[in-house]
Amino acid sequence: MGELAPLPDRPLRRREPATVELTRELLTYLASGDVTPGQRLPGERALSEALGVGRAALREAIKSLILLGVLEQRQGDGTYLAKEPSSLLPKVIEWGVLLGNNQLTDLIEARQLLEVTLAPQAARNRSAAAAARLTQLVEEMRAASHDYDRYIEADVEFHLELAAASGNEVLTGVLSNIRSLIEAWAHRVIESAQETESSLAMHVPVLEAVVEQDEERARAAMQALMDRATRRLRLSLPAAEQRAVEG
Repeated sequence: MGELAPLPDRPLRRREPATVELTRELLTYLASGDVTPGQRLPGERALSEALGVGRAALREAIKSLILLGVLEQRQGDGTYLAKEPSSLLPKVIEWGVLLGNNQLTDLIEARQLLEVTLAPQAARNRSAAAAARLTQLVEEMRAASHDYDRYIEADVEFHLELAAASGNEVLTGVLSNIRSLIEAWAHRVIESAQETESSLAMHVPVLEAVVEQDEERARAAMQALMDRATRRLRLSLPAAEQRAVEG
């Protein structure tokens, strides 16, 4: 299979750190349908020139997508779009093993990128049935109140249903593969906070934006939700683990 043509030359938005924005650009490109599973990406030099970014930043973005299972790096043969999303977190890997590991920071950032990328796509593409299901899940979260296990179950399903509503099978598959990370994250944050009301309050604007098919509001609401969830995760960790996450 031949090598892809370089990406179109387009300036990156600079509202976020360069590596984060670059990873988002690559995710969007890989999900566009121009790249087929198993196809080799352009070389590092071609990609960096097409995007107008340094090769070091590009390597970091590619590393994040390899960690997610979106890309595969074959020694001496280049980087490929994965044929199937890999199992990022096998059942044998527990949350505690990841704490203090450099991968934890990458996983947190990777989840943020995925969710913020998928939210506007869900707003654009959601069906009436998906909107109804998302509404039902938020109501289940509301009804769960201090039944944390019930709340977390509905919370995780909300994020996976939102991904499915986007219509993007590749990124939905990747998010499904990190379900164990999402569940562990939710348990740690909710049980540390000992309340669900503030979490619910962050999910409602995401739901409303998706139901109303407002893509920009959906993106902004998910970004706010993810930013807050990350802060709460860090606060829930012991001091040494907080330092590992913060680098």
